[in-house]
Amino acid sequence: MTMQYDLVVVGGGPAGMAAALRAQTEGVARILLVERDETLGGILRQCVHSGFGLVYFGEELTGPEYAERFIQQISHASPIDVLLSTSVVQLERDGYLFLSGEKCGLVSVKAKAVILAAGCRERPIGTIAVAGTRPSGIFTAGMAQKMMNLGGYTLGKKFLILGSGDIGMIMARQLKLFHREVLAVIEKENTCGGLERNRVQCLEQYQIPLKLGCTVTEIHGQHRITGVTVKNLHNAQENFVACDTLIVSIGLIPERELADMLAPAGGLPDWLFLCGNACYVHDAVDDVTLEAEATGRLAAQFILHGTICQPLALNTARLGAGASSALRCLGCPKACVLLKTDQGFTGAACGRKDPVLLH
Repeated sequence: MTMQYDLVVVGGGPAGMAAALRAQTEGVARILLVERDETLGGILRQCVHSGFGLVYFGEELTGPEYAERFIQQISHASPIDVLLSTSVVQLERDGYLFLSGEKCGLVSVKAKAVILAAGCRERPIGTIAVAGTRPSGIFTAGMAQKMMNLGGYTLGKKFLILGSGDIGMIMARQLKLFHREVLAVIEKENTCGGLERNRVQCLEQYQIPLKLGCTVTEIHGQHRITGVTVKNLHNAQENFVACDTLIVSIGLIPERELADMLAPAGGLPDWLFLCGNACYVHDAVDDVTLEAEATGRLAAQFILHGTICQPLALNTARLGAGASSALRCLGCPKACVLLKTDQGFTGAACGRKDPVLLH
């Protein structure tokens, strides 16, 4: 038996929920939201730090608080059916999806339109050239965050972080707050890979060293990691650094394999839409939400009218971007350029004005 829906949204994170809700308000009657995890919310459930929602809600929220506002809306949106612990294993060019889940088994769904909002996944250490063994004590930053915040695990005592991605820097701060020893954040590039806000608030304010132009070339240890070899890429000098835990924050990969299934057969069909981190990795969840709402509106236009109007440009540009100024607001991830006036600082899109002098 095949289930029939007007719209199927793949991914129950902030992008998927925002897209489904917008499509519903535009008049789409039958919507199915598919999430492979056991609850809605996506990555936000494990992001217990604040800093979310300043642009979209006009107030500072934690990740779970931000997600809960959309989860409550989903629970009261009667046309939206939700399948949890369910994965889309195949997507066909005729609009058929094959789902597999612990409650629904293997089922097929026919949709008039599909929105892929599956987010992104972390790049593991196996994707870079690192010699040595593969003992326990090596985690991606997101997995470490999930195990600590949702599982209550300790993980280790002496940490080294490879890569200056945002989650890695946020984890460095959290480990410091948990009274763990954080030796350094190692970054192969000559500039920090994450947001300036996180560099200042997570590393600089907690005296965590950021070592640029360096990388890990070898892992030591048998059952548990005992240390790594850190190489300076400028002078080729190598040093052994003792640690019992290595956290890797070396990049994110958009989850769009379902779209890639269709691309070789002549491009993507007009009924398929992508939004959020499945398109590209965004800096802020507020931008993800705004983009997803625009995508939900476009999908509704296609379902109800068979055509797509030209989408409106999202007003997510930083105010004053490109201006020559050393002052930026670190109130939210946009890091807007601030301009000094007689009335004070202006230019922060979210309303916050926390000036920080960048060197």
